[in-house]
Amino acid sequence: MAQDSSNRWLRERSVSGDAYDSTYDRRAAAGENVHGEADFVARFRPASVLDAGCGTGRVGRELARRGIDVAGVDIDPEMLATARKRSPDVDWRLADLADADLGRTFDIIVMAGNVMIFLAAGTEAAVVANMARHLAPGGCLVSGFQLMPGRLSLEEYDAIATSAGLELVERWATWDADPWVDGNDYAVSVHQPTMSAK
Repeated sequence: MAQDSSNRWLRERSVSGDAYDSTYDRRAAAGENVHGEADFVARFRPASVLDAGCGTGRVGRELARRGIDVAGVDIDPEMLATARKRSPDVDWRLADLADADLGRTFDIIVMAGNVMIFLAAGTEAAVVANMARHLAPGGCLVSGFQLMPGRLSLEEYDAIATSAGLELVERWATWDADPWVDGNDYAVSVHQPTMSAK
């Protein structure tokens, strides 16, 4: 397993990319909808999506299957190997979200899978600012992560987003767009560039 003491995901990951995906494959085979994140993103009708912190590309692969132009970025080479094996036509990049440069912009940038709470501590603001730079005019940054003691709070995340020139336009409790209520332990937040940043 890859190790990087500064990155929580690389430090804590205990499964391979193929094993990670196999759980979702089994759930899908049993008839469960495992594409809530892709369904959520697709309702914005984007032409292009960056799957930021894509891992095995589970979300990005489904969006690409639906005809959307997708690119994915992740810091974990083993997870990306699974993404490349399963969808070789998608542009998968090995890079740190804090300084990745895709050389283009996207209608939607999605950070699913608790990306924000697995970043190297102290890089959260750099990541959000870099993602904001990759947003097309009118684009949205969509992020879902668990809320728990000792990890990134919504107040901190919103402050980081504001510093990056973004404003909150939607917040939900799940990828199925269940209503947000204070005290929920998971949040899906949608931010757009503020008028002054557009």
